[in-house]
Amino acid sequence: MTFHSADFGRTRWVALALALATFAFGALSAPRTLRAQQPLTHADSLATTTAHPLSLDDAVQIAQNQSQVVRIANNAITRARGNQYVARSGLFPQVSASANYTRTLASQFASAFAAPSKTGPTGPAGPCNQYLFNGDSSQLARVAGLENYARCTIAGHNASDASTGGIDFSKVGFGSVNGYTLGLSGSQNLFTGGRLSGLIQSANATQRSAAIELTAQRAQLRLDVTSAYYDAALSDRLLSIAQASLQQTQDLLKQTQLQQQVGNTSEFDLLRAQVSVSNQLPVVIQAQSTREVAYLRLKQLIHLPYEQRIALTTSVEDSTAAPPGVDLARAQSPDTLTSHRAPVREADEAVTAQKGQLKVARSERIPTLSLSTAYSRLAYPSSGLPSLADFHPNWTVTLATSFPIFLGGRIRGDELVAQSNVRDAQARLEQAREGAALDSRVALNTMRQAEASLAASAGTAAQAQRAYQIAEVRFKEGISTQLELNDTRNQLAQALVNRAQASRDVQVARVRLALLPDLPVQTATAGQTNLSQQQQQQTQQQAPAQTTQPAGTPGQTTPSTGGSTPTGPSGNNQ
Repeated sequence: MTFHSADFGRTRWVALALALATFAFGALSAPRTLRAQQPLTHADSLATTTAHPLSLDDAVQIAQNQSQVVRIANNAITRARGNQYVARSGLFPQVSASANYTRTLASQFASAFAAPSKTGPTGPAGPCNQYLFNGDSSQLARVAGLENYARCTIAGHNASDASTGGIDFSKVGFGSVNGYTLGLSGSQNLFTGGRLSGLIQSANATQRSAAIELTAQRAQLRLDVTSAYYDAALSDRLLSIAQASLQQTQDLLKQTQLQQQVGNTSEFDLLRAQVSVSNQLPVVIQAQSTREVAYLRLKQLIHLPYEQRIALTTSVEDSTAAPPGVDLARAQSPDTLTSHRAPVREADEAVTAQKGQLKVARSERIPTLSLSTAYSRLAYPSSGLPSLADFHPNWTVTLATSFPIFLGGRIRGDELVAQSNVRDAQARLEQAREGAALDSRVALNTMRQAEASLAASAGTAAQAQRAYQIAEVRFKEGISTQLELNDTRNQLAQALVNRAQASRDVQVARVRLALLPDLPVQTATAGQTNLSQQQQQQTQQQAPAQTTQPAGTPGQTTPSTGGSTPTGPSGNNQ
């Protein structure tokens, strides 16, 4: 039995039409099944709300205005400035005023000036000075007057009254019921043996260190927000790649079902296509979860409510985007001098501060010299408030010196503690220099690696896309196998992931280099931890790739700079 080519063409088109009708009926339920297997993430649940557009500039500005770390650093500057005022106050005169009132309820002098007993001799009536006569009086009259004066002074009931002619105790305050004192005092350090200069040196160094710390915290905040922002943008890109891969596997499944119904492919190929779709679903789920975590991290840094939906407007591939206050031109020729790094400058200021404290400890052995004065007005009225005439002046000036003779070893102990603190600060300065030198070289190497990866990925994504289109046509025409199409699709996904990851790493590395002089040093422990995690992830990727995947399968990627990196789509769908 023979067939002409025209008859064969008609038979093929009829079979294709029947297969399409059958597949259309099955497709009514298949998409529902796929959609039911796709998770509903937090971001998707808020799809009905209006997304707030957020650029990189906006994110950094919001974070700087609301950052607790920046506020703490600002408070440290204020505290250091207060210590400066306290230290410098010893250079200036110390002047203070006082006002006191004293009410005497019982006095030891009351019995000394008590009135004579009724049984004793009584003096004549006052005033006592009326009994004093001139020199032209008779001798008898003058003697009698002196006797009456003495008797009036001793036995007089108003001994404190000036009219009695006795001592005016209202001016000396012995036994006074009321006492008023208005005082003004002042003192000036003339020589402190270096204590004041040491305190000022330490306070100034602490203030400069606090200013450096504020700059470092602001720079670190810019880098953290930039890294988190690009992580979120990268997670968007990886999710779209995973979803595109899922769509491609679904299209492949449709084509395979159609070919299997017309008898052009085997049941084995159909099963492989179904498994590819099933394997791609967890990749999409993981990409959605990673995207959710990246957005939550970004919202935490910029202090936005977790429920608020945001839409990132700065692309991960925008090479001109930069956070506010960051000059990307500095990344082309970064300042890598160790002495310019913020941790090194802080450690150097710490050494200066501890040397000032050592000077304070040594000054305790040296005598001090100070000048002080006190001026007061005193009044002791017998009752009521005093008048201006009742106040009497009292003014003293004191020149004092003091020096230790024996304190039981306290000065020696303070000096040993201060010397130890200086040595500790010097050791930390050496550590900061070594760490800064290593950190600068790591940052440069990270930048070179990111740029090399970005250059290597240039054009690869377009080539992979073209290769996939050709492979898809070849598969439809029956020239190539499903394995070849899957391999090409994996290579396309890997190229897209590499391109997006390299763009993110370059963006973050450029910002880090631009901010390098002001950034804290990344510890070696953290770097070793990142390297260990990276090696573990690479091992996990290679194991399934060798057993179930063709070459070129994209897997998890770890950033080469600071910040968390989303997980890329996996091509484990064979």
